[in-house]
Amino acid sequence: MQFGRYYEEFEVGAVYRHWPGKTVTEYDDHLFCLLTMNHHPLHMDAHYAETASQFKRNVVVGNYIYSLLLGMSVPDVSGKAIANLEVESLRHVAPTFHGDTIYGETTVLDKRESGSKPDRGVVSVETRGYNQDGTMVCVFRRKVMVPKREYAASAVPEGVDPERPSFPEPR
Repeated sequence: MQFGRYYEEFEVGAVYRHWPGKTVTEYDDHLFCLLTMNHHPLHMDAHYAETASQFKRNVVVGNYIYSLLLGMSVPDVSGKAIANLEVESLRHVAPTFHGDTIYGETTVLDKRESGSKPDRGVVSVETRGYNQDGTMVCVFRRKVMVPKREYAASAVPEGVDPERPSFPEPR
């Protein structure tokens, strides 16, 4: 299985559907909130959400959904990345709730060779996340710096497969 792409493998207009999806649990949401110190009651307090929010239930924290979609896209988009350069835009389009399943897809918007280093290029992509009903919940655009195939091949010692690292023999 391929993990990421070299610059030459990206085609403007290509769409990568990320698999598998992820069902978001209450535990996932609460753990992410606690790890990031986002204790907003909309995410953590069921009574508050039922009585004081328009949704009448907890809403999954948006940064978890963004992070989930970003992670889903790594095998298809940035698995070989030299650097994630920027997130140009991020929009949470609809709420996500505990029990929703998130699916993602990424479209290649643009690509250009680096102006300063001939061994790499910059790829612009848009990732969209949908729930199990097909409702878009999140969309973001980012730029990723990726190596060219020729450079990657010359940077690896002969006989070493960077896709399948070797491990020391057990003693």
